[in-house]
Amino acid sequence: MTDRPRALITGITGQDGSYLAELLLRKGYDVHGMVRRSSTETFQRLQDCRDDLTLHTGDLLDQRSLGDVMRECQPHEIYNLAAMSFVAASWNQPVLTAEFSGVGATRMLEAMRDTVPEARFYQASSSEMFGQVLEVPQTEKTPFYPRSPYGVAKAYGHFITVNYRESYDLFACSGILFNHESPRRGLEFVTRKVTHAAAGIKLALREDLALGNLDAERDWGYAKDYVEAMWLMLQQDEPEDFVVATGETHSVRELVDVAFDHVGLHPREHVRVDPRFLRPAEVEHLIGDASKAQEKLGWAPRTSFEELVRLMVESDLELLASGVPQKQAG
Repeated sequence: MTDRPRALITGITGQDGSYLAELLLRKGYDVHGMVRRSSTETFQRLQDCRDDLTLHTGDLLDQRSLGDVMRECQPHEIYNLAAMSFVAASWNQPVLTAEFSGVGATRMLEAMRDTVPEARFYQASSSEMFGQVLEVPQTEKTPFYPRSPYGVAKAYGHFITVNYRESYDLFACSGILFNHESPRRGLEFVTRKVTHAAAGIKLALREDLALGNLDAERDWGYAKDYVEAMWLMLQQDEPEDFVVATGETHSVRELVDVAFDHVGLHPREHVRVDPRFLRPAEVEHLIGDASKAQEKLGWAPRTSFEELVRLMVESDLELLASGVPQKQAG
């Protein structure tokens, strides 16, 4: 083992995991990642740092594998980012979502308690836990009212982290992150769906874009900014939970307008509403108050909504022009 700080990241092949891995490598960490054994696993997002990482095979559904991974790498910091990350899919796979995002967090905490109880643990909580919001904006003290199986599972993961912190005196905390996007977002997410389509239409690779509720609003930030907040939470003297957000909301309609403006197109000529993309239950006015993170962590978002959308469109223009297969995009 090296003398450098060691971090273990679950979900390292995802958007947040890849940005966090790059951040920790820049800070001199020995970075370990946990990946599921899969014939279709893609390391596309890790292409710039893959050789600097140590990857281990493990699964949030398999308790023993988690303990084995932790014994092997002896991490000082554990970031549990692995989950069923797409809210809409949680309606089709509610039980699997609960196993990964809820019970999976418990398995991670239990493995940490057994093998590396002195480590520091970060749980990826979500603004989807607020769901049908009971106050605007939402803070760390706002009650949860999740409106999807994903939100319910994340609420379980959040409270079990609190429970282990208080019951076993572990350094365990949660980041209640509001929507955060990037060029590495999966194509199923509405932000990437829009920027990828705008680029594709501009390059004459497609003609239109079908969306659901154009009036849905979200507090959208840049994932690269948000992983810094994760790291900062584990550098504090005491473990606490933090809302991470921009404090601004924008509608899907605004997202479309900025993306299409960037490529000089008019949305009304290409965008249509398709009822298939409407959710059974839509969340209300999600907007986060990150005052506590600003005050205690010294964290604030650096990238504006418009800058984020434009950099995503620009990235998709480059991606599509390069001919990279769409399934590997991101």
